[in-house]
Amino acid sequence: MILISGRTWRGFYGLLVFACAWELFSRSGIFPVGIVPSLETIGLALVIMIRDGSIAVHIAYTVGRVLLGLAIASVVSVPIGIFMGRVWFVERFFKGPLSVLMPVPSLAWVPVFILWFGVGNRTTVLVVAYAAAFPMVYNIWLGVRSIKPLWIRSAIGMGANATTVFLRVVVPASLPFILVGLRQSFGRAWIAVIGAELLAGTDYGLGRLIFEAKEWLSTDVMLAAIGVIGVVGLITEKLVFAKIDRHTIVRWGMAGSADTAN
Repeated sequence: MILISGRTWRGFYGLLVFACAWELFSRSGIFPVGIVPSLETIGLALVIMIRDGSIAVHIAYTVGRVLLGLAIASVVSVPIGIFMGRVWFVERFFKGPLSVLMPVPSLAWVPVFILWFGVGNRTTVLVVAYAAAFPMVYNIWLGVRSIKPLWIRSAIGMGANATTVFLRVVVPASLPFILVGLRQSFGRAWIAVIGAELLAGTDYGLGRLIFEAKEWLSTDVMLAAIGVIGVVGLITEKLVFAKIDRHTIVRWGMAGSADTAN
């Protein structure tokens, strides 16, 4: 028998209350049913897209763009964040541009990227990479800077070389910050990919699906796609980030597991 924690049940209760409130709002007559469809109508639209396979295609394209954008952002951001935390002149060099560019919404760059790279998948991926890069750099930089110099001196004093210090001291000590940055980057990547798919002329993707549904006033399809985005985010949190937490910072005693809370 599978036991479900009280924390999980409370989450289900919250979703149930939200679903009931939506259903009452849909049937209240304040807005036409076509604009505020019932849960049954939204569910039927989702079932139709599951049966014809279209929703799977849109999910695959969107998730692929997010993962590719995150990979590009990681390749660029991880070295910059580490060197900013360890080398003072690198920190000074990048701190100014980061302070200027970080507040700029990624979607503001979509028209510029379209002019530079054209419409389609390339622009969408680059917008995602741009959005994901800044939280990653910032949190890695803070994580590396938070390491106490005494820890590094102690490791060197016990004979550790530079590689060992990096792998056994720098990475574990800054890992909570790195994971926070990865979570934030993932969230910003999803926001960016949906907006970029709306604007950059892609053929497939959840953002494109929402845009096309809006053109046909198919509110049920729009809301079904929005629900899918939320479910994908929830699955990613539970199956990816939560497991990473349990096998790293929780296992090392650096944080408590949320799953054990009642």
